[in-house]
Amino acid sequence: MVELTPQDMAAKLLTTGFERSSPSVTKLSDPIADTPMVVTLDQLRPYDHDPRVTRNPVYSEIKASIRERGLDAPPAITRRPGEAHYIIRNGGNTRLAILRELWRETKDERFFRISCLFRPWPARGEIVALTGHLAENELRGGLTFIERALGIEKAREFYEQESGQALSQSELARRLAADGYPVPQSHISRMNDAVRYLLPAIPALLYGGLGRHQVDRLAVLRKACERTWERRALGRIVAAEFATVFQDVLTQFDTQPDDFSLQRAQDELVGQMAELLDADYDTLALEINDSESRQRALVREPAAPTPPTAPVLPAPPLPPVSAPQPGPALSVWRDATKVAPPAPAGTPPAPLEVREDQHGQRDERLQGHIVTPAPTTERLQSIQRMVADQLGDKLPDFAVDALRAIPVQAGGLYPISDVWYIDPGLDVPDHLRVHIAQLAREIAGEAAVADDIEASDSGVGFVCVAPAVGQAKALTAFARAVLTLLHALSAAPAPADGLDHARLTDELAAVLLGHGGLPTRLSDAALVKLFRLLRLARRLLDLETGDPGHEF
Repeated sequence: MVELTPQDMAAKLLTTGFERSSPSVTKLSDPIADTPMVVTLDQLRPYDHDPRVTRNPVYSEIKASIRERGLDAPPAITRRPGEAHYIIRNGGNTRLAILRELWRETKDERFFRISCLFRPWPARGEIVALTGHLAENELRGGLTFIERALGIEKAREFYEQESGQALSQSELARRLAADGYPVPQSHISRMNDAVRYLLPAIPALLYGGLGRHQVDRLAVLRKACERTWERRALGRIVAAEFATVFQDVLTQFDTQPDDFSLQRAQDELVGQMAELLDADYDTLALEINDSESRQRALVREPAAPTPPTAPVLPAPPLPPVSAPQPGPALSVWRDATKVAPPAPAGTPPAPLEVREDQHGQRDERLQGHIVTPAPTTERLQSIQRMVADQLGDKLPDFAVDALRAIPVQAGGLYPISDVWYIDPGLDVPDHLRVHIAQLAREIAGEAAVADDIEASDSGVGFVCVAPAVGQAKALTAFARAVLTLLHALSAAPAPADGLDHARLTDELAAVLLGHGGLPTRLSDAALVKLFRLLRLARRLLDLETGDPGHEF
């Protein structure tokens, strides 16, 4: 082996080392699991789609707590792929703003460097972050009505980007609930109206904290005035459109909530309408008030009705009545107005035995409205009343309303306590179709042909799978008549099978009344369900065609 000289060793030591052929890493990738880390205020940004845009009402209290105790609950953070800064993941923008304010005031390092939990950016990151901020803000001080409405509209935008199609209000409510932020569909409808019609005119009033009930009253007023305007402006040339008049009038009342007067706004709006429509102010106000009272029935308890001009008066309110028991199958068309008028003022009270007899008569009349009982419990009724109070909705009281109108009670998967009333939560096409299809199946079940009714996402909510000619001949005359009737109501084309629509004219009276050639007829319960099906189907078609004139 050749011995190296000092010169050779020096040359080898000065030789250039190995070079990397791959690029060097400029920064580390984010963790793939939840990881505690320390970040500075320079590295952290607020969530840019945070629904809260006004100052948190408990901002001062939170700031005082953080100043004295430090950050007891550091916010979770995350980072969008490719971005340099971290963001607040689900609630914490207020705390971040307070930390920045305290850092500027004190230069205390504990407000500049904070320990956080990093959570990786999920696949549905924008939706998860937004719903998380909505839920967190509800728990930590609440949002104004308009902030919540705008947050839900932003969530709709993210959901539609995710699915690639427009969403109905019921589908939006379903997706929000699945992501941990449940909102009733009726609330979404009111929020949409507030964003669309009220926010452009009264932003300061809404951001100032105008509550849901006042927003509902404004929405009801707008709809009532719009209906009256369209009816009176039909076939005439008017100098302005209603939308412009409404916006111009409402803009004058864009003040603080404490100074807002709905009555003044209504008076100004009616006055402007009367001038433009060349109408009498008092007459126009009466029309609007009448339309408004009917619309308000969807969102709150209506005012007590005025006594009718006839010499009969509505019955006094009944005492609490327990869940009704099955009564005889009496005719549903009882005269609900033949009630003894109240005694004149100053008349001594009736003897106890007379009053007991009157209560007994009312109980008997109440039983006469029950075709089949709708099972319920006191706890279920209590929950329903609590939910209705929170939503501002009217909850029908069968025992009280039975002697004032003609409600009929019938059991089933969706029990009926009033043929005509439609709950606001039901008043959307998807929900109406579900109820209509179930009612059709229950009616068909009386003729043992329920399997021939299938739910549908279009039309009135159901279709009849009409049997073939041979199978139709094997059906009883009653079953064939019921199936033909339901097929006709489904608005489907006449089938090329054993269902003869021409015979329905001859069989209809027998199916409904019981006389004629058929050996049986629809029961009273099925008849009530048929009335309810027709009511819901008519409302569904009105909603589908955009006709608001038959809501009540």
